[in-house]
Parts: sequence; structure tokens; C-alpha cells
Amino acid sequence: MSIRIEKYNTEYKSVWDDFVSFSRNGTFLFYRDYMEYHSGRFHDYSLMFFDKNKLIALLPANISEQVFYSHQGLTYGGLILSEDTKTPQAIEILDTVVKYLQENKISKIIYKPIPHIYHRYPSEDDLYALFRNKATLLSRTISSTVDLSAKLGYSELRKRQLKKAEKQNLIVCESDSLPEFWAVLEENLKENHQAVATHSLDEIAYLRNQFPDNIRLFCTLKENRILAGCLIFETATVAHSQYISASEEGKEAGALDLLFDHLINKVFVKKKYFDFGTSNEDSGHFLNEGLISQKEGFGARGIIYDTYQINITLQ
Repeated sequence: MSIRIEKYNTEYKSVWDDFVSFSRNGTFLFYRDYMEYHSGRFHDYSLMFFDKNKLIALLPANISEQVFYSHQGLTYGGLILSEDTKTPQAIEILDTVVKYLQENKISKIIYKPIPHIYHRYPSEDDLYALFRNKATLLSRTISSTVDLSAKLGYSELRKRQLKKAEKQNLIVCESDSLPEFWAVLEENLKENHQAVATHSLDEIAYLRNQFPDNIRLFCTLKENRILAGCLIFETATVAHSQYISASEEGKEAGALDLLFDHLINKVFVKKKYFDFGTSNEDSGHFLNEGLISQKEGFGARGIIYDTYQINITLQ
């Protein structure tokens, strides 16, 4: 078997997107309309892999300062595999990538595998291929995830907060009020974390318009005012909390507890997983114990988002 690499170009858009749709581990983040919303920030270097004329894998990627990333603009990346692609092929694909990049004077691979909760079918072949290529672990962050088929109970604190919220005149619903939620989010990030959202309001509004079935906003309201909100990135297997925020009034009222209970037990009850996201800084070396305690209070437990590095010896 001989793997042929083609660099992605716009002529392949429909082929790329179709492959993602039917892959065993692709999500909507890998559709070209999602990847290219911030194309001006990244030099795309996405690769397509063919066995003879059959497309068997994709690798979303960009290049910066002679380093190959999979992909800096995405939460996770890695090889996207078809149902027919087997482990020996995955090994050969990564071996071929290393040789291809070596020939193009690229000295390093930074690789972010797709966490297993997003797989429609087991797809950790790339982790084995990374091991074979002497990849080293560069960073590891922990996310808090609820297995919706075998939910654990809430902590006593979360139960108390939920009961408090249920006694008030609060409404939980899906919402179109993205600017109002973004104002709550940005104020919270500024005041409590001295940070800004990864996406601007214009960017997230564009993406939501492109992917209305995948990017959904849910809010807790009081008298039509947003007290708390959660922007969900929905894939085939996971409802992922991309952004979570509450006003000071919302925090006091337990508005997030009411919201998460509604999402876990009603809206997404038939999904495999509800993922709260990571609670780390400094590439995983710092754990925000208060934040992760809140998430674990809903019965969430840890899954890993890893980043690996392969050094390439240039001739």
C-alpha cells in the first residue's frame, strides 16, 4: 500500500465536507465553512490522504514558523478517519506525514487528537501511530463530562441551588438573544478572569448562522432578562458547553443550576455525553478546583484533551 498526500484546496471543498459527514470521528468543526471563518489568522496546510484514488483520511492543519499544527484554530484536530480505514493505514498515514513534512523542511508536528467522546465509532488508531513515531505529551487538560446513559447524582450543594432556583419565577428556554448573552459573558470574563472570549460576537454570530443545528444558545430568564446562558456546540455524540456565564443576580438565584439541570435531563438526555469543558490554565499544569468542583457537582467526571509533539529531523 502506498499513501498519496494532496494538500487541500478549495476545489476539494465538497469532497472534504462529504468525507467529514460520513467519517467515524469528524464533527462540524471540521467542515470548511467552520475552519475558514478565521482563515486570515492561519496559513492552512490541511492534508488529504488517498490509497490509489480512494480518500481514506483527512488532517485539518495549519503551518506557522515551520511548525505543523493540527489545527491552531480548533479545540481538537487529528486524523479524521473513514469507517474502512484500518490501524495499519493510520500508522502509514502518520509515517507519510512525517516524511512529507521533512521533505518540505518542516521541523515539528503539534498534534491534538479528537477526544474519544466525539467519536461515532472507536477511532484511537492515531494515538497508537503517535506512539510509534515517538510523540511526546506536550499538554494535557481535563474536561468534565456527564455520561448521559449512566448519570451520577448531584452533589448536595447543587441540589440546594437547584431547589432555590425552582422556587423563583425563572424560565429556561432556547434563545436567539446572542448579543444580550455575549454582554453577560464579556462582563463576567473581564471582571472575574481578566480575559476575553475566544470568539468575537460577530464571529460566533456568523458561525451560528452557518451551523444553526450545531450551535445553540440556552438561557435562564427572569422577566425576559438573561440571568444565565450556555452556548452549546452540538455534535452527533456530545453536547459541549462552549461558553457558560451568569450575571451576579443569576449566580445568586441559582440560574445556572436550573439551566444545566434542564439541558442534562431534558434537552440533551438522548445524547451520549454532556461536556462542561476544561478547568485548566497553563497547558493543564494549573487546575481551577473551584470550577471543576461545580461541574463535578452535576455528576461530571474527567476526560482528557491532549496535545502531542513529534520532532522531525531535517536532512
